[in-house]
Amino acid sequence: MSRLDSTAAGVTGVVIVAIAALVATVPQSDVPVVAPRGEIGVPAPPREPEPPRVMPVEPMARPAAGTIPLAEIFERVEGGVVSVRVISPDPRLQSGGSGSGFVYDEQGHIITNEHVVDGRGRITVTFLDGRSYNAEIVGVDPFTDVAVIRADSGPALLRPLPIGDSSAIRVGEPVAAIGNPFGLSGSMTSGIVSQLGRLLPAPESDFSIPDIIQIDAPINPGNSGGPLLNSAGEVIGMNTAIQTDTGQFVGIGFAVPSQTMLKVVPRLISDGEYLHPWIGVSGIDIYPDLARALGLEDSRGFLISGVARGGPADKAGLRGSTVIVEVGGSPVSIGGDVILAVDGLDVRKIDDILVHLQREKAVGDSISLRVLRDGAERLVTLTLDERPGIGSPPLR
Repeated sequence: MSRLDSTAAGVTGVVIVAIAALVATVPQSDVPVVAPRGEIGVPAPPREPEPPRVMPVEPMARPAAGTIPLAEIFERVEGGVVSVRVISPDPRLQSGGSGSGFVYDEQGHIITNEHVVDGRGRITVTFLDGRSYNAEIVGVDPFTDVAVIRADSGPALLRPLPIGDSSAIRVGEPVAAIGNPFGLSGSMTSGIVSQLGRLLPAPESDFSIPDIIQIDAPINPGNSGGPLLNSAGEVIGMNTAIQTDTGQFVGIGFAVPSQTMLKVVPRLISDGEYLHPWIGVSGIDIYPDLARALGLEDSRGFLISGVARGGPADKAGLRGSTVIVEVGGSPVSIGGDVILAVDGLDVRKIDDILVHLQREKAVGDSISLRVLRDGAERLVTLTLDERPGIGSPPLR
């Protein structure tokens, strides 16, 4: 996985399978000749020439309701996209990283990635017309890789971008990304939504960012923090990372959804931080071999292997695994509760729990878990605590 600021270096290998398509052509001499109508050997009677056929010209299809041509989208939003640069305070070091951002409101708040600013030095924001201004960090949330900065540009340059509903997008819908790849300001690319609900490792953390949008619109180092737009010109995500084995884009990009930003950003502006709800368990998704070992009919649910002492799950009496067995040639801890549903929603894997917490829950809320213990199902209600800080064990 590679973040998209200009200083990112970490990559993850990806295997790519290429499929070559062969197109066969038939030589013209092999095309059979069809005789005209009439008996064989007898010339066909002459036919009256057919009048020329007049084909009506269909009008050019208009964009579907709510869609805007890419060129118009760019013209509408270009004034709200900025370049974000971090300059190292140590003159002996090279300049820090750079990325992108977009204007959130008329008070000068700009949304970008936490890993772009990252507290490394002085921040400058450059608008599309080339004017640059100093900016300060208002708040950061490393668990979603979201940051809010504020530029002292004054209201004249501020063009807040409209925020759309990322929960309404579907796989296959067109999207556009705008940012500053390799410092090339105001670059636009387009593609489609490849998948929804991905998990993305949070920077410098063992936790994951849930509900991530996967796209195939080309993004590269410098795109981090830039907006991902739907066909109506609304921001439905923030471009954040790519998966690659080369350090460059190979067709798999990731964006933090707008619904996450709309939940996190107001708290960053008002409090400087966002408190994430936390259950306090670790474990493993149920897979077919494990389901057989546990005597389960379906390979779904989340097996709890560990429970944080004093955490919400511990207070509610949830149990972790107690026995280690070999499953498919690998040691697996079993004996803990299996989470089958959260607030009435079926749990296929941990992603379902994390997405529900991210979208619907806050610290202090209660949730109901349907768990399987010793062959019997039971309901357990617990109150969500605040997630521990960076460096804590990866308990969900």
